[in-house]
Amino acid sequence: MKHINRWLMALAIALFSGAAVAQDSPDMLTIITSDDDETQAMALILTMQAQRNGVTPQILLCDEASELAVASEMDDSEVLRGPDASPAQMIQRMVNNGVTVEVCAIFLPNSEYTEDDLVGGVGVAQPPAIGSLVADPAVRLFTF
Repeated sequence: MKHINRWLMALAIALFSGAAVAQDSPDMLTIITSDDDETQAMALILTMQAQRNGVTPQILLCDEASELAVASEMDDSEVLRGPDASPAQMIQRMVNNGVTVEVCAIFLPNSEYTEDDLVGGVGVAQPPAIGSLVADPAVRLFTF
């Protein structure tokens, strides 16, 4: 009887830990490279709407869009009518809503910024992890 209980406990742990991992895995990867405020805002609006509809998004900011995640640059992002927020403010909302937001791995080494300059909650992408997402046919890929 003890062996059956241990086996059931091990099975329950495996199932629940697998479910937890699946919930953390994104269904959608939004890659933003544009420096255009309207393009950035539209990408973020669509990503937020997808999240409201049950999708688990992740955001990768590259090139000029990486500056949306730099605390000292947040004021340069224009507040737009419609969302009544700037793209940088929308990034902060996404972070606050549990979305993984990262800057491209080559952004910091090729700029004057360090990881300390990033908005709280924003990380630096790891190419192997992003490569896995891009290769996964179950992950929707949006690029702007």
